[in-house]
Amino acid sequence: MKNNELETKSELQDERLFNSTVGRRSFLQYAGASAAGIALVAAGCRKDRNFPAVPSTGATLDFKDDFGVLNYAYALEQLEAAFYVRVASAPPSSFSTAQKAYFQDIQFHEVAHREFFKNALGTAAIGSLEVDFSTIDFTSATSVLGAAMAFEDLGVAAYNGAGVRIKTDAYLVLAGKIVSVEARHAAYIRDIISNGTFADLNSLTSLGASVAGGLDAALTPDKVLAIAGKYVKTKINVINL
Repeated sequence: MKNNELETKSELQDERLFNSTVGRRSFLQYAGASAAGIALVAAGCRKDRNFPAVPSTGATLDFKDDFGVLNYAYALEQLEAAFYVRVASAPPSSFSTAQKAYFQDIQFHEVAHREFFKNALGTAAIGSLEVDFSTIDFTSATSVLGAAMAFEDLGVAAYNGAGVRIKTDAYLVLAGKIVSVEARHAAYIRDIISNGTFADLNSLTSLGASVAGGLDAALTPDKVLAIAGKYVKTKINVINL
């Protein structure tokens, strides 16, 4: 199947997720009442704020306040959701039944994360990012698992590194709930690749992990975006970092 055909299939699958009972249920189970509450906080804070104009050639992340961090998280969740929707729509033939089922679960988690940030940010949200997965062979389990591990490890490092920039308690709590889910994904993917390596920090020192301290990876947004950039076609402009 050609790349453009796969992309079209993934987009259709993505759209069906929230038009289906399963998609809506997965989102509601994840978000719950707290999501509605935080969305209202975001809406209230937006009323008297002037957001920077987003260039037509890209997206702007303004890190001067919490909304810049939320858009940063939204950008990363867009990337992860697009990847897992693509995998779930046509998993490698060598995937076991259990692996296919778990990748479906991760897909729903990431789509729920993406949709939460989109809804909470409202008109302040950046646009949809155009992804580039041309370096990933979606027919190969090795390629897919390697990419999944990279995305999950980077996601954990991104949330950990951005936490210090969050000033609103409700947002910090939300970030903690999401990063713990991302860490569960990372552990599962690592165990599929090499059983028993789910808690290995030695391979994460380049992302800021501390083996001696038992601390997971943490990277600043500029470093995260530089790594993620190979998978994003949309130009991302960063200011006030």
